[in-house]
Amino acid sequence: MKEIRLFLTIFMSLLLVASVGWAQKYEISIKELEKYKAPFDDPAPFYKNIEWFKKIMPPDAYKKVTHDVDAMKRVWAEVVGFRAPDVVGKAFPEIKPGKYTLQDKTKYPFEKVMWKHLYDRFNAPPKSGPRHVAYFTEFEIVPTRQYYHALPVGEATKKHMGTVKQDGQGYIINDTYVAGFPFPRPDGPHKAQQIIYNWDKSYNLDTEYYVEHVFGYTKDLRNDYEGMATAYQARLQGRVKDPMAWLDTRAKDQQELKVFQYMSQAPRDLFGNVISVTSYIDPNRDDLFLMYINSLRRIRKLTASDTQDPAVGQDIIYEDAYGFNQKLSPKRYPYKYEVIGEGEYLCPISWDGSPYLSTKEGFIMKNLQFERRPCWVVQMTQLDKNYVYGKRIWYVDKEMLIFWHIDNYDQKGRLYRTYSNTWGFLPEMGIYNQFQVLALDHVDTHSTYYHSYSYPATWLTRGDISMSGMVKTK
Repeated sequence: MKEIRLFLTIFMSLLLVASVGWAQKYEISIKELEKYKAPFDDPAPFYKNIEWFKKIMPPDAYKKVTHDVDAMKRVWAEVVGFRAPDVVGKAFPEIKPGKYTLQDKTKYPFEKVMWKHLYDRFNAPPKSGPRHVAYFTEFEIVPTRQYYHALPVGEATKKHMGTVKQDGQGYIINDTYVAGFPFPRPDGPHKAQQIIYNWDKSYNLDTEYYVEHVFGYTKDLRNDYEGMATAYQARLQGRVKDPMAWLDTRAKDQQELKVFQYMSQAPRDLFGNVISVTSYIDPNRDDLFLMYINSLRRIRKLTASDTQDPAVGQDIIYEDAYGFNQKLSPKRYPYKYEVIGEGEYLCPISWDGSPYLSTKEGFIMKNLQFERRPCWVVQMTQLDKNYVYGKRIWYVDKEMLIFWHIDNYDQKGRLYRTYSNTWGFLPEMGIYNQFQVLALDHVDTHSTYYHSYSYPATWLTRGDISMSGMVKTK
């Protein structure tokens, strides 16, 4: 009887632990999220309706990733050395907060405070001929707000300020980086590289759950692609919460940077396929690409060198993932880095999640809000003529240290692809969603529109992002 009671006690304890673990795995499907906001023709304020994910995340998980807003503002201002509202508004002061329409385009010098592609989209969509989605004919400028990152990110960045070193060519000496943004105040002869490295090491905390609904459109606005997926992303190096710095001994020994696991739900022929990518810190070491093929119930290793291949049905290559996912290397497709401009730009961001694409009005964007933001303009000129892009031009926020827009030019000097973010901001978390992304091909006139959300995944462990984890996701 004692043995039976002991067995029952252990069994019930394990059952309790399993149930607690399950309760913390708050994966929300695309279908569930789109009850709060449809991908098209829906002005619903998504973030406001779900209280910035408070309605979705368990209370204990939400508490782990939210912090005192005043503390985040204070720490981040100390880190970057300013607050954005204090440094903008000096250029073209006649452009004030308020609502604007196409009738105002010739009245104000908007071309001076918008990058060219954004200014060109401020127009009625063409009624015929090759065209893209996401023109806009009206928007609102709201007063500039102070932005910041999560408190652990701010504290880690502050703690390690000045410790990250670069070699003579401007590349990071990996042993000197611990955690946080490596260069919160870019300066010196390698300033441009420092700005790019900040994106390379940027944060949505240490673990992330991501969902996306992707739509592709031909030059006559015919829908030719629809994809759906969920994804995990886990940071293995540079962590700001327990376990700090490195996820585990394996990550440190193998010098692993991050793991990204992408689980397809549509189109139908890709359903159940899972791609897992383990990135390494060494820029000259190929990443580990694994794919679980659902129809075969097998995992296959893929070549990791074909990073210029386009994503299925989309206007990006692998190295355009999240906007820019290319390793900075002095040997493999090296760049010349330059800061070619600085100034104020009107940039699209949303706190409530109300912007939407209106199919009923020619696929134009509605409910757009812009803020004046202090930005750098960085040019990366490719030194290897065998690479798909001849140069990239970035518009990067000086306070957030993340980018708004990237122009990618081909080797003939033609604007080839662009990647634009309408960021969503979660104020209690201090994190940013790539809420709506527009990726466009300007040579073949094709559009990709991403309707996406992400939030911290506090439950993620090594097991979830392992090979066995790939099989379990089916």
